[in-house]
This record gives sequence, C-alpha cells and structure tokens, in this order.
Amino acid sequence: MSAEDLEKYETEMELKLYREYRDVVGLFKYVIETERRFYLTNDYEMQVHSVQGEVFFEVSMADAWVWDMYRPARFVKQVRVLTFKDVNIEELNKSDLELPSDELGS
Repeated sequence: MSAEDLEKYETEMELKLYREYRDVVGLFKYVIETERRFYLTNDYEMQVHSVQGEVFFEVSMADAWVWDMYRPARFVKQVRVLTFKDVNIEELNKSDLELPSDELGS
C-alpha cells in the first residue's frame, strides 16, 4: 500500500466518521472530551481523585458513542476513563445541533 493509498483511505474513514457523528449527535445530551477521545453520552459521572498530591479524573459513561475512526463499533455500553489531563464536559444545546448540509453529497 502506497502512502497515497493510505492517505486516501484515512480521508475516506474520516468522512465516514463525520457522517456518522452528524447522524447520531442529536441522540445525545453531553459531549465529553479527554486528551485521547471525544464522546457523546446521555449519562455520565465524574469523580476527582487525589493520591499523594497527584490529581486525576475518573469519568464513567453509559451508552456512549466514541469518535474513533479505528474502532469497528463506536457505540459502547460502558466507558470508564482515568486521566491526569483536563476533561471537558459540555451539555449540548439542541439548537446548536443544526449542522451544515454535507457539501460532498451523502
């Protein structure tokens, strides 16, 4: 496989992932972003832990969708994330979910 073939494959996978995101985002209430992943979920719990002066976050989600083009299945029943990095949690405003129409044709 050439570098050009690989780049074309990754571009197609990213477009497919974006289209899937566009189709499912309206089903969820929260966006949760960690340093490694981006999740959509309706239910989460976050705990802040401090051990020997080190602070880390534990985020648990149920029935989530994960932005990851290398996963064969992006819907997951349970997710547990442990991280020392920032966690961004936003509640989606339904009026913000109006995405631009796909100019590439779906």
